[in-house]
Amino acid sequence: MISLRQRIVWASLVGSAALASSGAFAQAPAAPGTSSSTPPAAVAQAEGSAPKAQHRRMDPAQRMERMQEHRAKRLAALKEKLKLNAAQEGAWTTFTAASQPPAGARPQRMDRAEFAKLTTPERLERMQARQAERSARFAKRAEATKAFYAALTPEQQKTFDAETVHAGMHGHRHGHGGHGGEHRAAPAKS
Repeated sequence: MISLRQRIVWASLVGSAALASSGAFAQAPAAPGTSSSTPPAAVAQAEGSAPKAQHRRMDPAQRMERMQEHRAKRLAALKEKLKLNAAQEGAWTTFTAASQPPAGARPQRMDRAEFAKLTTPERLERMQARQAERSARFAKRAEATKAFYAALTPEQQKTFDAETVHAGMHGHRHGHGGHGGEHRAAPAKS
């Protein structure tokens, strides 16, 4: 989930980019032979926010298709790096099938107005049921991964470990310190 602080930062970045591109802060064109007064970092930052905004507006079906394509490419690259033999193909098939997102992708979220009508115990029961579903899917994936891992040679296991090290940190990437869930040290105060 995106924190309030992150939302404020993104909103200010997008707002700044919108103001800059709308001409509210338009500058006279630079004279030939002189440089523009817009710092390159500001231009790069404004250009870098456009793909993320486009990603958010993408149709959910298109986003799911794009995610599936990306996942297929990652799995194909992993399989190539592992150099599986014929005896390991069955374990690979079981592993990839178990790690496949559930049909229909994400379960449909309850409407906020409908959720607000529930009593607190009813809300808690709904949340607990969804958590149990997620836990069951995770357990299935974990067992298939362990079975596949056991079918690998020690060298293949090292490759698998190196290639999947960030997969477990996927949920923490956005909310806690950047890519891979790594926490960055705070800048030293002078």
